[in-house]
Amino acid sequence: MNPPTVADVIVIGLGAFGSATAWQLARRGARVIGIDRFAPPHDRGSSHGATRITRLAIGEGELYVPIVLRSHQIWQALEAAHGERLYLKTGGLTMGAGVGQAHHHRRPDFLRRTIAAARRFDIPHEVLNAAEVAARFAQFLVRGDEVAYYEPDAGVLKPERCVAVQLEAARRAGAVLRLNETVLAIESAPGGAAVRTDRGSVAAGHVIVTAGPWLPGLVGGAYAAQLRVMRQALHWFRPAEPALYASPGCPVFIWMHGSGDGDTFYGFPMVDGFGGVKVATEQYRQTTDPDHLVREVGAEESADMHARHVAGRLRSVTPERVHAAACPYTVSPDSGFVVDRHPTLDHVTVVSACSGHGFKHSAGLGEALAQATLGEVPFIDLGALSLRGP
Repeated sequence: MNPPTVADVIVIGLGAFGSATAWQLARRGARVIGIDRFAPPHDRGSSHGATRITRLAIGEGELYVPIVLRSHQIWQALEAAHGERLYLKTGGLTMGAGVGQAHHHRRPDFLRRTIAAARRFDIPHEVLNAAEVAARFAQFLVRGDEVAYYEPDAGVLKPERCVAVQLEAARRAGAVLRLNETVLAIESAPGGAAVRTDRGSVAAGHVIVTAGPWLPGLVGGAYAAQLRVMRQALHWFRPAEPALYASPGCPVFIWMHGSGDGDTFYGFPMVDGFGGVKVATEQYRQTTDPDHLVREVGAEESADMHARHVAGRLRSVTPERVHAAACPYTVSPDSGFVVDRHPTLDHVTVVSACSGHGFKHSAGLGEALAQATLGEVPFIDLGALSLRGP
């Protein structure tokens, strides 16, 4: 027997994309049920760690620029409506050892692509040489051959608060949020799809799966075969001169000091209350699964991070670790997003693979998903984000 249809849309997973999608659906009048195996915002998925970089010129691909531009409008509207600061404008510096050598998120010429996107979309920016970087930003010990892109409107998002505010807005708009409930299966149902959980079954006209690192195991098929879950470590190191890393004055940054993805690290000003400079790199070699993710970050990991990336590049940042955390990335073959039809269920949309650069886009993508699901024309072409291609 099929369960009764009690909602227009069920959203599975209420992190970055799920919270945005649930709110955008509910505010348009849809009957929404959101389900999450934990109680977001939480530290089990990919939407935690106190800060996320946001930037407007996207070197990963110009198709993402309209999404982040719309996201910035939504963050500011949420701030005005809820009286809570979600976005801190710090400026952002993306720097490489020569324009042609900069490689990031599996995109060659990442710096050149970023500059081209800024020019195409009229995003305010400057292109700086190493001497100009050294003169304006004493935090960075440049070698002399660097080229940098500076964007004044880049900055910091507070991921936990962004998720919490959107979930509260979804509740106020009528969404039913079922927390600490685990989805076991998604099945076909008359006129839609059914979701079976550890508490029973519920059906809706449409299901959107935004389950982050749990999505490959839940959906299976090509998603399980092609999407990989990667553990990433975040580190906070104590600076000898904290004033250098205060905001305003210190931008968020991405520093590509070599030609490969492993030669890149990124960081933040000290705005999160941990008393250290937060930095991280990305690894794409070792896979994991979200239920067995090693969440403790060993002292040797932090020591290696400091030695390989921080030492000799960030002025006054000592090897003393004051905090550390781990989170999973869900990574697609080309490090792009995935928005797709379920391979066998007509009324199910699969949304995954932030690939390490998704949070800043989440508010806008949630709106586009809601528009498409409710029969509106989305402001972007979601077909361009299909795992199978447009």
